Amino acid sequence: MKSDLKKYQLVEKSIQKKYHKVLWTPFVQAVKKYELINEGDKVAVCISGGKDSMLMAKLVQLLHRHSDVPFDVEYLVMDPGYNERNRQKIEYNAKLLQIPITVFETDIFDVANSTGKSPCYLCARMRRGSLYAKAKELGCNKIALGHHMNDVIETTVMAMFYGSQLQAMLPKLHSTNFEGMELIRPLYCIREEDILAWRDYNELEFLLCACRFTENMNLTDGGLGDSKREEIKQLISSLKKDNPLIESSIFNSIHSVNIEMFPGYKYAGKRHSFIEKYDE
Repeated sequence: MKSDLKKYQLVEKSIQKKYHKVLWTPFVQAVKKYELINEGDKVAVCISGGKDSMLMAKLVQLLHRHSDVPFDVEYLVMDPGYNERNRQKIEYNAKLLQIPITVFETDIFDVANSTGKSPCYLCARMRRGSLYAKAKELGCNKIALGHHMNDVIETTVMAMFYGSQLQAMLPKLHSTNFEGMELIRPLYCIREEDILAWRDYNELEFLLCACRFTENMNLTDGGLGDSKREEIKQLISSLKKDNPLIESSIFNSIHSVNIEMFPGYKYAGKRHSFIEKYDE
């Protein structure tokens, strides 16, 4: 029997039914455990057009609709210089999923791609700053980004392998440049494989990478590109074949750090040694 439900209703139903355990439950757990959304908040849900931010928008929309905790939402799309096809794709998906987006334009791609060094780093910083500024202009006190559990895990391993430090990605943090603003990550406890399964089940097509700098490069490994993050992603995937719980182990480890067993650590920007309290 053919369903009479519209596409956005079928998508919402899949979140609430088929993927309730792996999407809705960990989303709500993260919101509550890390106190991401509180009464009176106005959250700018930042949508890049990819699978993660689009799912985050639907999850926050459902929470906003059903939560006992009153809060407001803006669904914010920053156009850093997308080509026409990508811009239309974002607008099409927003309409399909019934997400009332607010779009604003910048020239970030032009500025970042004209620099000789680290265009990706500069682009990321500029995009973050533009999102904070626009969110504050709209009266928001928080911006929500679509980083998921695998982003957290990969960032942790990358910091150790390439940054010579043990450092994770926090579920929320205060802005240092925009007073009163916070960044939150509502997908913090959701696995990427479950996001992909939800996307494919609903036959949705989102942007992969809309960056003008990389869109003409030869991509490998299913379009993910050659990067340090991709190296770590592949490494963890390989290790997962022998240890299916490796992702959970890494994720749980950043919640169970035993400072007493580290020879050195940093707190509030200051370095400390175990020698300081060794004889106490």
